[in-house]
Amino acid sequence: MNNQPNINEQLDKDLVKRVQQGDKSAYDLLVIKYQHRIIQLVNRYIKDPSEAQDIAQEAFIKAYRALPNFRGDSAFYTWLYRIAINTAKNYLLSRSRRYSDYQVDIQDAEQIENAPQLQGRDTPEYLLMNDDIVNTIETVIDNLPEEMRIAIMLREFEGMSYDEIAQTMECPVGTIRSRIFRAREAIDKKLLPLLDKR
Repeated sequence: MNNQPNINEQLDKDLVKRVQQGDKSAYDLLVIKYQHRIIQLVNRYIKDPSEAQDIAQEAFIKAYRALPNFRGDSAFYTWLYRIAINTAKNYLLSRSRRYSDYQVDIQDAEQIENAPQLQGRDTPEYLLMNDDIVNTIETVIDNLPEEMRIAIMLREFEGMSYDEIAQTMECPVGTIRSRIFRAREAIDKKLLPLLDKR
């Protein structure tokens, strides 16, 4: 199991090398491998699914054009995530939108809904409280500073490690840990009163 990331990274390196040597079909394999994850990532910024797909496609095009200069200092998908995030940010800026357009999907509250103290209740009050929890999480994440919001999204919604997030955001791991800690603290502070009502 521990070798799995290394196998994936080695496969990516091999495919990148093939692309850099002129094999366009190797890039198609990278797109197929990562398109779902990149679209999901972009969807966190862009509400309209068709726009999100366009932005993801644009990110893949930018990555393809930049691939000759890719040195492999970070994992390919970490580099690709950084390009996708920047492409989404640039899109939002060009449309004069704010990042607070981001909304948490109801499934993203799954870990809260699966908490033992909240299980087994189908009452209207329970369902209303779940709505309150989801709305609270949405509001807190919407109002986080941009760097904290991106860090918590990559950790909680994309499942990236602290090292991967640090590479993606181009800052030290300690900074990432601090941002995620503060984001979780902000969420907990708003959630505790709701959980105390149960």
